[in-house]
Amino acid sequence: MTPQDISNLMVRTSMKDRAAFDLLYRQTSAKLFGVCLRVLKDRGEAEEALQEVFVKIWTKADRFAVSELSPISWLVAIARNHAIDRIRARREPATYIDAALEVADPAPGPEAAVVAGGESERIYRCLDELEKDRAAAVRGAYLQGESYAELAVRHGVPMNTMRTWLRRSLLKLRECLER
Repeated sequence: MTPQDISNLMVRTSMKDRAAFDLLYRQTSAKLFGVCLRVLKDRGEAEEALQEVFVKIWTKADRFAVSELSPISWLVAIARNHAIDRIRARREPATYIDAALEVADPAPGPEAAVVAGGESERIYRCLDELEKDRAAAVRGAYLQGESYAELAVRHGVPMNTMRTWLRRSLLKLRECLER
């Protein structure tokens, strides 16, 4: 089919000639499907997009201007643009930059960081007052997230003994911090 034939079919389609539209579909759908498939990379979605492209062609055929340019280029542009629009529609909408002003920074401010730094020094000094194995158990449980069972195995004591060590060590730490 020549470009002139496709142009004639487009003109007839703009006048809502169903037979012309049917022939236009049969002559161009394979090429337009290829364009949709190349952009979308999914056969099912490309088939859906192709149907939507031909609905657009049916409704917008009157916008086609016969010229020296290839009419298939106009059809390909519609298919390509529609496929790109489908990809854009998949993406999550961008959040406005103003919304970023309402997001709280989870990090402590400078004053809180200084206070926390002083507190951590006090805690480490108090940990140094504990027996070495008790201090290691407290560090393991509360700083490294180890379970009572893991600590009991590592220190070679029963689990209830480990619980007692930790409870008594925390009481000693509280006493030390209250001084």
